[in-house]
Amino acid sequence: MTTTAPTTAPARSTDDIEDAGHVDVLIVGAGVSGIGAAHHLRDQFPDRTFVILDAQDNRGGTWWTHRYPGVRSDSDLFTYGYRFKPWRGPSIAAGGEILAYLDEVIEEYDLGQYIRYQHRVTAASWSAGDRRWIVEVTRGDTGQRLRFSTGFLWMCQGYYNHAKPYRPEWEGMDTFEGVIVHPQRWPEGLDLSGKRVVVIGSGATAATLIPAIAGKAEHVTMLQRSPSYFFAPPTTHELAVTLSALDIPEEWTYEILRRQYIAQMDMLARMSVETPEDLRTFLVESMRPLLPEGFDIDKHFTPRYRPWQQRIAVVPDGDLFAALRDGKASIVTDTIETFTEHGIKVSSGEELPADIVVSATGFNMSLLGDVAFTVDDEPVDFTERVTWRGVMISGVPNMAYVFGYFRHSWTLRVDLICDLVGRLLATMQDRGATMVVPTLRPEDADMPLRPFSDPENFNPGYVMRSQHILFKQGDREPWTHLLEHEQERETLPKADLDDGTLVYR
Repeated sequence: MTTTAPTTAPARSTDDIEDAGHVDVLIVGAGVSGIGAAHHLRDQFPDRTFVILDAQDNRGGTWWTHRYPGVRSDSDLFTYGYRFKPWRGPSIAAGGEILAYLDEVIEEYDLGQYIRYQHRVTAASWSAGDRRWIVEVTRGDTGQRLRFSTGFLWMCQGYYNHAKPYRPEWEGMDTFEGVIVHPQRWPEGLDLSGKRVVVIGSGATAATLIPAIAGKAEHVTMLQRSPSYFFAPPTTHELAVTLSALDIPEEWTYEILRRQYIAQMDMLARMSVETPEDLRTFLVESMRPLLPEGFDIDKHFTPRYRPWQQRIAVVPDGDLFAALRDGKASIVTDTIETFTEHGIKVSSGEELPADIVVSATGFNMSLLGDVAFTVDDEPVDFTERVTWRGVMISGVPNMAYVFGYFRHSWTLRVDLICDLVGRLLATMQDRGATMVVPTLRPEDADMPLRPFSDPENFNPGYVMRSQHILFKQGDREPWTHLLEHEQERETLPKADLDDGTLVYR
């Protein structure tokens, strides 16, 4: 038995497309990236018109999609929060608290008037002659088709495929008499009381979900093919307790804690490259006292890959380990041989009894929202293009995108990109330019093209499965990306917008 995704209104049979007007900037996505972009745009260019389009029926992006029990951040909120909007609360927060924070931003900066929900962008066509993008949209609620035009397109939809979660097909799934769910499509009202639950996966979702349901279910088993790294910081940083006792202004506390968390993540990122064995030892040994006595940490919590080649799952206050100590949860490290009528049989021959199976197996990446791009009537094959500083794409005019950090908080890069795009728009205005195109220089013409992500740097399954659809990077600046925040907070504010890699017209 499986759950199904909710349906949306069917597209109208008519080919009529209604004109929705022109804006100076069109933002795609009303999640953390799009809301941040809208604030910075309005702050820097109050006279420019813009609109935010989002395919979902509410704000928040992944925080709106994910409603499974216990959903929370795996980055600290002092750096996941915007630079311009202090976070008030614990460093790790639930999805609902993050949505409430985004609601405050929308209300305080009056951004709600610009957001159009259930507006899915399906195509974007650039005309050099008209110096504008024509953006085609289908409304999910009515099926109505709309056409917007804009001078600058800002893709802020993230990399998540909200409609199609990743779930492998295993032998025997059709014989299973229980319920199979994916966290991305968690059914409302699912009763876990007294149920035996198997959660397939060991990433951030599993680490979040299991502690949340362990007290409700009869028992929860985390079935993992291979271990992940975990980090168990306190929910509230000890420095936050100290600062609270000093009764200093909230904005001071926010900035101090923000810098503290940035420094901590800088250190871990450096260690992952310079002294990976030291970091491995630190992560593994910090778990040992939190686990049941005699627990096989080598089998269940010692990954085969270098720390930070995949995300480190955060378990605040070690709540996952508490569920293991209490006997409410257990871990099986093995591969699935087949589903049975009443559970899952693994390769060792053991059968794990289950009434509910949760496939916490990750997600599929979406390249720029799966929008069909054309430039002067020529389809854009992004696999043949390279990134410009992780912000624009070679040969694609007047278009920027937001892609955050893998190791640091996503939003740290949102703020940096918004500053850079603001400088770019101001430069165009000063030059009287209506078009800017990232363009390979003659010396870059034979530049070796590298994959979107170097597996030696970052190699989670969702990235490796999607390399074939993603754009590339070069072997030199400014044609690289996926750099660390410690480097980019110095380089992006100083990025030369007149080095010949951006052609203005």
